[in-house]
Amino acid sequence: MKISKIVHPVGIYGFAALGGWLMSATGSPLPWMIGPLIATALLYLAGVTTYIIPVRTRPLGQIIVAAQVGLSFSPAALGKLLDLMPLLVGMALLTAGCACLVAFVLSRISGTGLVASLLSTIPTSPVEAAIIAERMGLPPGPIIFAQTLRIASIVVLVPITIYAIDGWPDRQGLTSAQDFDAFGSLLLIAAAVTAAFVFRFLRISNPFFLGALAASAALTAFGTTPAPFPPAVLSVAQILLGTWLGSTFRRSLFVSAGRTVASIGLSTLLFLGLTTITGYALSIFLGMTWEDLVLGAAPGGVTEMALTAKYLELDVALITAFHLVRIFMIVPAIPAIARLLQRHEERRAAG
Repeated sequence: MKISKIVHPVGIYGFAALGGWLMSATGSPLPWMIGPLIATALLYLAGVTTYIIPVRTRPLGQIIVAAQVGLSFSPAALGKLLDLMPLLVGMALLTAGCACLVAFVLSRISGTGLVASLLSTIPTSPVEAAIIAERMGLPPGPIIFAQTLRIASIVVLVPITIYAIDGWPDRQGLTSAQDFDAFGSLLLIAAAVTAAFVFRFLRISNPFFLGALAASAALTAFGTTPAPFPPAVLSVAQILLGTWLGSTFRRSLFVSAGRTVASIGLSTLLFLGLTTITGYALSIFLGMTWEDLVLGAAPGGVTEMALTAKYLELDVALITAFHLVRIFMIVPAIPAIARLLQRHEERRAAG
């Protein structure tokens, strides 16, 4: 019997939850995301299991996180975001510029083409990058790994770095019990799920996050603020997201593509370094909080960055807006940019 048949999904999630509990006990930032991510990655890299965590588990975590994040979009917060729109657009362009530079470096050190390097680097979801790669006749495996490593590295490194600089705060108040409003939470999840499936029907990118966020933010902005989810529900959402991220790390890829993996790791650190410098420099120039701008510039997934902002008690609405503006500006243009690069590489090869 294969090992992958012995390890039941319940065992994988149980081990992931144990990782979250251990990280929480040590006072780690974002413990119920980072702990399951690391624990699950260790299982798969050790070859204990090859069970494929269904992609459909990720949308449930996204909906819960997005609905909770949307509660930060009060009328005052929305007014502030409109005033800062030039900054949001400028940050998106700067992050895209950093991505192009890192893609060029990755292409040189790994020997892969510019198109594959761009799809491995540009901030988007691993699934969307893989779909574009398949349409262009490129192997999606390394690109999925690169995108997942980027998100996972930022989820782990950014909160811990901020903790290391600002100090390891007491999180007891955050995890203490809160009054549970069952009707308010049901209203929130019902609105979020409905909007998520409407966005999916309309084929809007990242529907389970953007739809749930839009519903929650709209209710909050118009004065009908639903009750937040209890901490346990938010922790379960993080376990789902962290476990899925960790399960994408495959031992076979490390064994068969050592140079590519090393190149992707170096380029990920370079990308994070460039965006961190950009955010910190802008914070000095604009007189804004450096943590907000560094997290806003970080090339992570919007779900993970919104959750990180909430846990670190930063400006959730502002940081989420940074990533949403970047999504709507950059993601729709990725296929066109990739085709231009492909034609450029074909002309060079022909010449």
